[in-house]
Amino acid sequence: MKKYQLGEFEEVVMLTVGILHLEAYGVSIKKEIESRLNRNVSVGALQTALKRLEDKGYLKSREGEATEERAGRPKKYFQITALGKRAMEHTKSTRDELWSAIPKMALNLKIVGNW
Repeated sequence: MKKYQLGEFEEVVMLTVGILHLEAYGVSIKKEIESRLNRNVSVGALQTALKRLEDKGYLKSREGEATEERAGRPKKYFQITALGKRAMEHTKSTRDELWSAIPKMALNLKIVGNW
């Protein structure tokens, strides 16, 4: 396994947990991703990603108060760990390096020849 490996959806989930900070739980994460990215997120895919990120040590969770609204079940809140922060920083720096390595002409989108 590569050091600090984050898939695209995992990165989105991590960033969203950071945005929501102390209010990052399943439903709030799902709604935030859907509203910010105009992208549908299945509960199953999100739960799988959260579990995988927690298993990697990038997120930690805690249970909140049980509520009647949730039939007595507590919300599970997520927070980024120090290792998770390093993984996010590594991912960002890798992307920044790749972006800066693209020659400016490569992003000139005028159609040339048969392209």
